[in-house]
Amino acid sequence: MKMADGSTILRRNRPGTKAKMFNGWPDEPFEEMDSTLAVQQYIQQQIRKEPSNIEVILTPPEGQDEGVWKYEHLRQFCMELNGLAVRLQGECQPETCTQMTATEQWIFLCAAHKTPKECPAIDYTRHTLDGAACLLNSNKYFPSRVSIKDSSVTKLGSVCRRVYRIFSHAYFHHRSIFDDFENETYLCRRFTHFITKYNLMSKDNLIVPIVEVGGSANQTGIETGQNVGAGGESEA
Repeated sequence: MKMADGSTILRRNRPGTKAKMFNGWPDEPFEEMDSTLAVQQYIQQQIRKEPSNIEVILTPPEGQDEGVWKYEHLRQFCMELNGLAVRLQGECQPETCTQMTATEQWIFLCAAHKTPKECPAIDYTRHTLDGAACLLNSNKYFPSRVSIKDSSVTKLGSVCRRVYRIFSHAYFHHRSIFDDFENETYLCRRFTHFITKYNLMSKDNLIVPIVEVGGSANQTGIETGQNVGAGGESEA
């Protein structure tokens, strides 16, 4: 991109750039993003600007294809969730978290195997993120970043359902790690708003209480978390 004075903005972090200076270039209007990765670039730009401004981050540019918008957001969620997975590794050990659980009522089976079965929570997390990456990068289902078939968009719901369990396990069993990560990224809040906005998951499965920016908890989320799975649940 060229400035009025003729200088060129190089939108990449050069070797030797200090972490606090990463992504230190000016914002670019969406209509000037001339790339097949424009939607991803725009989403990441909005996140960098203010990660707590969830409504702005989830509001698509005018005329944006909804399927592509949902797809690119889910890709972004999975990339950011790798950061939570890395933090969990030090505490979420196979010997202590032998199952993928959320509270004492939910046990989740790992679908990465020929027959879904129980996995240690950290293995479930890795398998889920690996599986999501494989699907979202599949040339069969998602050969384009600018146009996506409706039949492929329908696959996003099952990815959301499995990915959400990483948040729920971290919240109920590794709360301090969850809170530190959430206070930096607002990722679970953003993800919950995303799946609610586009009806990608049943609200009965949203068991992590959401604290709105400003401090008050979402009461629906708290009630759901208390009442779901009272008899114990096991699913893939």
